Amino acid sequence: MAREIIHTDKAPAAIGPYSQAVKTGNTVYLSGQIPLVPETMEIIDGDIEARTHQVFKNLTAVCEAAGGSLQQIAKLNIYLTDLGNFAAVNEIMMQYFQQPYPARAAVGVAQLPKDAGVEMEAVLVLD
Repeated sequence: MAREIIHTDKAPAAIGPYSQAVKTGNTVYLSGQIPLVPETMEIIDGDIEARTHQVFKNLTAVCEAAGGSLQQIAKLNIYLTDLGNFAAVNEIMMQYFQQPYPARAAVGVAQLPKDAGVEMEAVLVLD
């Protein structure tokens, strides 16, 4: 099956040797997004709430570039450097998704690129 590389200027450019997303068939694998502002490639100013909103904005842009939406995410992985932020991230996630929610993992990690505090990757299934 052929792979199609997904790219949009509405999400941060890759900061390493990877693509924003790769589509195979009707499945799209979204690379991890941190709270970078696409225009500046800097972490958004603010707390974990502001950073989490920026991550969802970045994921939305990549989903749309692939021809889908957040609602079509089948699996979402969340990485947090402070699991004390788990409840805040959950609250924000409910602003972006409706039931049925995607399958999900939330993992505490020691560090993320650019000391982001939060990173998310996803698997999108297009209709």
